[in-house]
Amino acid sequence: MKTVLIAAAMALIFSMFGTPLFIKFLVARSYGQFIRDDGPTAHHTKRGTPTMGGAVIIGAAIGGYAIAHLVTGWVPTMSGVLVLFLMTGLGLVGFVDDFTKITKQRSLGLRAGTKLAAQSLVAIVFALLALQFPDEAGRTPASTNVSFLRDTKINFGFAGAVLGLILFVIWAMVIIAGMSNGVNLTDGLDGLATGASVMVFGSYMLIGIWQSNNSCTITSKAGTPCYDVRDPRDLAVVAACLLGACFGFLWWNASPAKIFMGDTGSLALGGALAGLAISTRTELLIVLLGGLFVLITLSVVIQVGSFKLTGRRVFRMAPLQHHFELVGWGEVTIVIRFWIIAGLFVGLGLGVFYAEWVVGV
Repeated sequence: MKTVLIAAAMALIFSMFGTPLFIKFLVARSYGQFIRDDGPTAHHTKRGTPTMGGAVIIGAAIGGYAIAHLVTGWVPTMSGVLVLFLMTGLGLVGFVDDFTKITKQRSLGLRAGTKLAAQSLVAIVFALLALQFPDEAGRTPASTNVSFLRDTKINFGFAGAVLGLILFVIWAMVIIAGMSNGVNLTDGLDGLATGASVMVFGSYMLIGIWQSNNSCTITSKAGTPCYDVRDPRDLAVVAACLLGACFGFLWWNASPAKIFMGDTGSLALGGALAGLAISTRTELLIVLLGGLFVLITLSVVIQVGSFKLTGRRVFRMAPLQHHFELVGWGEVTIVIRFWIIAGLFVGLGLGVFYAEWVVGV
């Protein structure tokens, strides 16, 4: 628990005091956000606001993780390192995308195909490595079983070793792409994605601690439910780092935002959430815990599908938050109400997670 608290505190400090320094750096080089011309007109006033702030979140999280382990003398685990790798890899893809927007003076960065290919490459490397590095009990950071609250009986290995591996990699890519793009779509209003991410990372910190205290490694009583996760406590440390980093960044990202996280941050945070879901064996639970991201992604799917099939739009604009802007809601009102929705989803997810354990006792 000491490592978790140190990690969160250090990441918070790095992010809180590192962000204004990064803002000055970006302003000095005129690295500002470009705004879509077809978006809400109120957003045009945000043109030029420094972007790529996700770099601070990534740096703060890694710094908090490293210092917490140095102070406590606790050796980092492969599960924790791989989640940080996934976060950093996708953050790098987002950074290139953001930098392309700035250098080419446009609101669109990398081509969709190039961006997807880069995301897929990072996801594939993570998925393949996550099935390596078994511990003394033979557990690897990830499992080829589909998981909800823990591993289910559905195992991709039924198709054979090679095909099973391919199916798992595809499954991991779907989760990673879904969460990274979900957070990316949510990042449209000041503080919205950051605040929602704080709640979900907080839930994964609690899940990691709970799984560690009820690990199959230390629970020997017959019939007592336990969690067969490789490094749950270190995953809690990673979640705590991201919780602290997002909290510190939110100080500057809340309305009126002094800096945007950009794709650098949104892809990184979504990747970290996916990595935590895969490593804690809660792959399908992320649909509940990250319910706000799922809703906003669905709004885009519904809008595009409806327009292509019928020529009509369901919402005035997608993603969903922009629909409410055009309806007349104020930006701060939308953000706070969406935070409430995000909190309700997190509460529901944690409730389901705990209820399964209680029923099993």
